[in-house]
Amino acid sequence: MPRRVLTGRVTSDKMDKTVLVDRRVMHPLYKKFIRRSKKYAAHDEDNVCKIGDTVRIEECRPISKRKTWTVVERNGQPMVEPALEGVAA
Repeated sequence: MPRRVLTGRVTSDKMDKTVLVDRRVMHPLYKKFIRRSKKYAAHDEDNVCKIGDTVRIEECRPISKRKTWTVVERNGQPMVEPALEGVAA
């Protein structure tokens, strides 16, 4: 089963990276688009993301009680995996 990938904006970098994901939903009766948002706690291994960065987060196995997302991209640049840096192809 493919992992879900969401795009959002970092709203806090104090503890975990809190990512706010906005989406537009059509109202079922009035057919007007409404903005809905939700905050996710995402794992950032190297703590490089700052407030206001646009990030892509990917669903992963549970890391803690409420953290099941990891940061994949920051401002369009892919995050480098620390385990794969030293491995030569």
